[in-house]
Amino acid sequence: MNLPDFEAWAIFAAAARLGSFTAVSHELAISKPTVSKAITRLEESLGTVLFHRTSRKISLSTAGKALLPYAQTIALDGEAAMEAARDTAHLLRGQVRLAAPLSFGLSHLAPVIADFMCAYPEIMVDVQLSDARVDLIEEGFDLAIRIAELPDSSLRAIRLRGMQAYFIASPDYLKRSGTPISPDDLTDHDCFLYSNEATPETWHLKGPKGQKISVRPRCRFQSNNGDIMLPALIAGRGIGYLPDFLCQDAIDSGALEPILPDWRFGEIALNLVMPPSPHRPARVNALINFLKQHLR
Repeated sequence: MNLPDFEAWAIFAAAARLGSFTAVSHELAISKPTVSKAITRLEESLGTVLFHRTSRKISLSTAGKALLPYAQTIALDGEAAMEAARDTAHLLRGQVRLAAPLSFGLSHLAPVIADFMCAYPEIMVDVQLSDARVDLIEEGFDLAIRIAELPDSSLRAIRLRGMQAYFIASPDYLKRSGTPISPDDLTDHDCFLYSNEATPETWHLKGPKGQKISVRPRCRFQSNNGDIMLPALIAGRGIGYLPDFLCQDAIDSGALEPILPDWRFGEIALNLVMPPSPHRPARVNALINFLKQHLR
């Protein structure tokens, strides 16, 4: 029985993440011919093509996409084993890639990352902020922060804390247009839609007794970011639905009022999600533990 070509599997994972043999050569400090030979060697041993190659770029084949999760697991497990074998007195070092929602990242995550960098000066942190849901495995992230009701998946998840969300409008808007008494009333109001929802044009709501209702609100404003909605809501331009970390200050000051208090999209929470492998580099665990401590 031949041993697996672990080096080639790890190089395959890096090439899929970086999209270029040249980039792999630079990151791993090996020659480009070494990268190319490792991929060719792996393809020959598997009897399949992993990448489609042109003079300008590489792209995963169908077989490559199917085999990539195995390559990523091998690379992560190997890296975790190497770090576990090091003297624990040594400083943790290397890069951690984290994805997070834009507004939460700016308002709550940024100061925590600053403190983490002070505590771990040898760890390089790559934070990508976007309200779009990223594919952790395909895009090479070590972990992500998600504010949502998580669907069932193979990803590992840690629930940090629950979050409130509110239907909100300004007192001026409610005085001018009336206060909705039931979700059906929203069809007669100017509403702000969050376009990153699976069906932004339809609001699937849950009531106080678990009842469910779907409403198609009248759209006045739509965006893939909640923060940008706040000024227009305060200005009395419509009704929105935002999490507490975005709108609580405006509610406390009286600039916005909660409405339909018994209705919501679902139970949302602040979560950390990670790829399915139970083995992670020590530097990634360091950031996970730091976020658990400071974001709870």
